[in-house]
Amino acid sequence: MPFISQIQRQSDYHRFPPSVPIVIDNGASYFRIGWAGESEPRIIFRNIVQRPRHKTTGETVTIVGDHDTALLKYFDCTRSGPRSAFDADVVFQFEIMEYILDFAFDRLGADGSEIDHPVLITECPCNPVQSRSKMAELLFETYGVPSVAFGVAAAFSYKYNQKRGICDRDGLVICSGFTTSHIIPFLNGEPVYEACCRTNVGGYHVTDYLKQLLSLKYPQHMSRLTWEKVEDLKMEHCYIAQDYASEVELFQKGTKEAEEKNRCWQLPWTPTPVELPPSEEEIARKAALREKQGQRLREMAEAKRSSKINELENELNGLEFLLQQLQHVGENDIPSFLSTTGYVSKQEIESAIVKTTQSLRKAKGEQVENEEKADTSNPEKYNLINVDDSMLTPEQFKEKKRQLFLKTTSDGRQRARQKRMDEESQREKQNKLEEAKRLENPEAYLEQLRAKYTNLSEKIEQKKRLKTNGGNTNGNGFSGGVGRGERLSAAQKERMRLLTTAAFDRGKGEDTFGIRDEDWHLYKLMSKDNDDDDEKQDEDEAELSRISSRLRDIDPTFIPKIDAGSSVSEAPRPRPLTKEDFQIILGVERFRCPEILFSPNIIGIDQAGLDEMAGVSIRRLPSKVKGTEEGMTNSILITGGSCLYPGMSERLESGIRMIRPCGTTIRINKASDPILDAWRGAAAYAAKVQFSQQTIKKMDYYEKGEDWLRKYQFRHSRAEEKKQITCFRVSSEIFANWIHNVYMSTL
Repeated sequence: MPFISQIQRQSDYHRFPPSVPIVIDNGASYFRIGWAGESEPRIIFRNIVQRPRHKTTGETVTIVGDHDTALLKYFDCTRSGPRSAFDADVVFQFEIMEYILDFAFDRLGADGSEIDHPVLITECPCNPVQSRSKMAELLFETYGVPSVAFGVAAAFSYKYNQKRGICDRDGLVICSGFTTSHIIPFLNGEPVYEACCRTNVGGYHVTDYLKQLLSLKYPQHMSRLTWEKVEDLKMEHCYIAQDYASEVELFQKGTKEAEEKNRCWQLPWTPTPVELPPSEEEIARKAALREKQGQRLREMAEAKRSSKINELENELNGLEFLLQQLQHVGENDIPSFLSTTGYVSKQEIESAIVKTTQSLRKAKGEQVENEEKADTSNPEKYNLINVDDSMLTPEQFKEKKRQLFLKTTSDGRQRARQKRMDEESQREKQNKLEEAKRLENPEAYLEQLRAKYTNLSEKIEQKKRLKTNGGNTNGNGFSGGVGRGERLSAAQKERMRLLTTAAFDRGKGEDTFGIRDEDWHLYKLMSKDNDDDDEKQDEDEAELSRISSRLRDIDPTFIPKIDAGSSVSEAPRPRPLTKEDFQIILGVERFRCPEILFSPNIIGIDQAGLDEMAGVSIRRLPSKVKGTEEGMTNSILITGGSCLYPGMSERLESGIRMIRPCGTTIRINKASDPILDAWRGAAAYAAKVQFSQQTIKKMDYYEKGEDWLRKYQFRHSRAEEKKQITCFRVSSEIFANWIHNVYMSTL
């Protein structure tokens, strides 16, 4: 990665005399600062500022440049994200710029607030005079620099590579930066800013587009796709396609060549531990442990049972003793005698003795007789059921209702128990018959069972479809749209008919439904218990479940369908996560994201691409230099962080060749170091003697103000200087001759 931060504080600041300029490459992505004449910048950091609050103290701190994620856990960064001083490569947030310059000068080794060195700082081409004026005001008034010079980073990079023989005096420089891309033509070693072009697409948009695509493709790994990591993936794996349409078609077909171009990023992943079968020693150890635990549980259960038996025996003895005492008490004295015991009558005590005796026998493991059957035939317990209501007192009437409820409940339980016993016996007989059939001819039995399973499944599914869509079809065998009445079964339709008839008969006059006892017979007819279709459907589902269970037992290859009768669907079983679930595959994204440099309309920016801007820039040249167009395309330099993609030179050459005349010489050269050449070119020029003539003095700024900055333009060649020296020599000779003539006339 070329983007490496260097923020270690320098200690040799005072070794440089005040005449040595400080060189600043103020890029939208990275800030570089160093001394003139050196080959490398001293300080490099991200050109961003973040001001979070401490979670404990609430104090706001300022973090400039790169940050340590381990330290940021102590700060609340939700309300203060990274902020930049740039908007489309133009500085407009000078409060943030002041934080950045404070940090840069401090890292360079400056102790005081005054900077007594000239400053050369880069800016974008055709920088607005308001931004340049604010920057000059910040440097002069806040830091007290003696002089300032403003230059374009792309121009410094071109001049630096021109000295190394990579490009000529006439040519084009294509600078694709962080947020913008520029194309500047050069004539006789000087940039022609009147013909430059710019588009608001750069490395930031490529990274953001790649982050969006990967987040949509892998939403489960969105937390892993941080801005820094996506930028690393972009610089490591992205490339420029020579023919975008052909490359997309290649990936759409999914050929082997496309698979070879895929790149995989493996996320941290811990495989699921494989459970090995336990050894014999482990099995024996677990069996002994289970036996020991079972023995302990049995002992605890036995102790609990003994305690319960003792409690029941004591309770039974107490009840028997109380019953013996009641024999010596008169009938009138029984309520007062039982008032302190919690019982009301002698019958209640006898009932409690019976229940306690049953519980005691059950606790001892003895066979408990069917007391309910005896209670049913016991006339003493239900002695009021057959007595007429007119012969009973209010208390006896209540007791009769209670006895009737108890008898009905007991009879119902007995009938249900008898029904279950009959069903179990019937099921056992059926199982014995089926087992005999299976042993007689296993293959025929299995085939018959499968056929019955298939028929029942289709039958239940057909019933569900009819219940949902009705029996009508649209002529093609498919169910058509039907109403509510056509989806009802026969029993449901009968209930609706009864209800409609009752409403019609009673609706002509006063509503008297429910007065007569026979009216309530209608509810019995409408009850769900009389729904034969539903009962039949339940029987079919139960039979299907039984056959499915039987097939599972005798046929290991049987795979049951989704139970048609199950009302609650089973939750899908999650499969174990594998290594492939923690992989991020970069396929078409590798060339789709950098393609926005040539087709910004992919991300909704209606501007020209790099190859089209080159033709526009050449056409904007003044008419007097139109003959040098071929020389322009013969020396094209690409620089900036976004020109590092493989295939950039070839794609630019093919794109420019399509818009230039046939036979035009096109030569694309990449800068020796597209990242640092701008700073190196500025540092090399600042070390020259004539640099002081390109600077703006503090006194000139205070005297001439913003108008001086509007006319200011950095010159890279010495032709203008030679012209100024020649004019000075001519003026000196004229002045000397004039003095000589004046002197001679006085004589």
